[in-house]
Order: sequence, then structure tokens, then C-alpha cells
Amino acid sequence: MKLLQQVISGRSPAPRRVMLYGTHGIGKSTFASYAPNPVFIQTEDGLGEIDCAKFPVTTTFDQAMQALSELYTDEHSYRTVVIDSLDWLERLIWADVCRRRNVESIEDIGYAKGYVFALTQWREFIEGLSALRSEKGMTTILIAHARIERFENPETESYDRYVPRLHRLASQVLQEWCDEVMFATFKVFTKQTDEGFDRKRNQGIGTGERVLRTVERPAHVAKNRLALPEEMPLDWNVYAQHIHPEPVSAPQGGKTKGAK
Repeated sequence: MKLLQQVISGRSPAPRRVMLYGTHGIGKSTFASYAPNPVFIQTEDGLGEIDCAKFPVTTTFDQAMQALSELYTDEHSYRTVVIDSLDWLERLIWADVCRRRNVESIEDIGYAKGYVFALTQWREFIEGLSALRSEKGMTTILIAHARIERFENPETESYDRYVPRLHRLASQVLQEWCDEVMFATFKVFTKQTDEGFDRKRNQGIGTGERVLRTVERPAHVAKNRLALPEEMPLDWNVYAQHIHPEPVSAPQGGKTKGAK
């Protein structure tokens, strides 16, 4: 069949590939637990207070790959795979690189080539996620913590911004693969007070409101392919309304008990 005969038009909805990163304890895992019938591949022990299906904590990269393999080959009803978290998975990948290269630390591999070698494992993992998406119709949610990075902008003075707590090379590959990269944070306002003697002080004020930033700004990296609002509540049901119109139910087992 000729390629011209295979051209399609219109939208082609597919399961979402989401990276959600943010500060510790803001509720990233809770957000993911409200996705359609999720199962967590946990690389850190922190889901004890959340009612969800989860694999045992993985301690090696091979175990993480085995979890993806079984989700692909075995019969199950899960519709979402959640990786919690990417930055702890990265440690397992670095350990795997060190084992294969017979070194103690990834830094022992000269000229920072260890981080380049690690991209092989990252791409292997992404291929596994892609297979679950295309063959099993599973949504992917990648959870990561946040860190502050100095950004050298060629058009302005340098400034700090929030980024996923991953090595730069891995972060670039993962962000390119994802449909949405969203930053979870607390909404904060500043108030300037007069301390006398011509001195001013900025005071941070917050209400505890948790929000998602979906568009890149100087303070954070983000992107989306759904024309999402620039800011919206940290709530899976709100996000899901932009994917499909039907309501999304709570996770199996009842109401979420905690946040991470």
C-alpha cells in the first residue's frame, strides 16, 4: 500500500504520557491515584497511606523492567501505569551502569560519559512504556521531585527555575517523550512590609492551595499538547476533563487516605 493511501486526517486521541513534578509532599502520588485504574511501579517507599495497587518497591533496574514486561504480557485490568518516582529510578539506572562498567560510582566513568551511557537504559524503559501505551492502551504518569536550577538564558540575565530532579540529559529525553510536563506547587503571594529606615521586606503568603502549572515560564519548565489553562487545580478529575468529557471515578478501594 502506498503511503498516500495511509494518510489519515483529524484528531487521533491516544493514552496520555504525563510527567508530574513538584515539591515534596504536595500530592503528586494522590493525583496519580485518581487516574483510571492505576498500578504503581514504586522505586521509593512512600505509598503506605495511599489506597492504590502497587508493585513491591523495586531495588534494581531489572526489577523495574520486569514490572513493565509483566504488564505487557500478562492479563490484567489496569489502565494506567505510574512510575513513582523518576529520580529514584535514575539511581537504579546509574547503579546498573556501574555494574555493567565495573565501577563504584557513575562519576568514575570519565568525561561524564556515565550519564550518556545511562540513556541506553532510559530509552529501554521508555520503549517499554510505549509498548504499554500502544498495545495495552495504558496511560503513563511519571512522578518526579523538583529542584532549582540556574538557567543560562542567552537572551537575558541568568535566573533560577524549577526543573525535574533528574540529570539534564535524561530529563530532556523524558520531557520530549511526554505529552504533558506539569509542575505542581503551592500558590504563593508576596506582601511587602516597611521595616523603617527605607528598608522593605518581602513576605511570602500562602493559603495552601495546590496548583498545576502547564505552560513553561521563567520560574519552571512545563508543556502541554491539550491547550490546557496555564494554571489549574492539582486534581486529576480537572485535568481529565480536557482529555475526554466523561467523569472520572475515584480509585478502586475508596477515597484516597493521604498525599505524597
